[in-house]
Amino acid sequence: MANIPVENYPLSHTQAIVWNDMDALQHINNTVYFRYFEDVRVVMLEKLEVFELAKRLHVGPVVASTRCDYRAPLVYPDTITTVAWVEDIQEKRYAMKYEIYSHNQERCVAEGEALIVYCDFKTGKSCPIPAETLEGLKAFVAKE
Repeated sequence: MANIPVENYPLSHTQAIVWNDMDALQHINNTVYFRYFEDVRVVMLEKLEVFELAKRLHVGPVVASTRCDYRAPLVYPDTITTVAWVEDIQEKRYAMKYEIYSHNQERCVAEGEALIVYCDFKTGKSCPIPAETLEGLKAFVAKE
């Protein structure tokens, strides 16, 4: 799809939308967009080997807050590409930004963001991001 500037973003994930995600109003339910955000976020976490590290250190990322601005409805059938990047990396947290592009509509249909905080799973409190993850996150900062 020509209108998706994938080369401008460090992360992208393309997937078909599924009929089951349609709601009674005959469009993709608003909550599903957050799953699309999660899908691309998991791509990054897998590249950073965060899940293996979480098992070993008992610390990992949790979504502290998230939001979505809807630009146009999605309907089945369609394919989407979600692009994402990291911003504002700090000792215990970072922000992720997202854009969802519809291949049928050839445009951005949603934009969102999430605040990701690292948590010590034993204490339930925030904790510093492990050094290797912190360094790896820099590869996912958007190009200027």
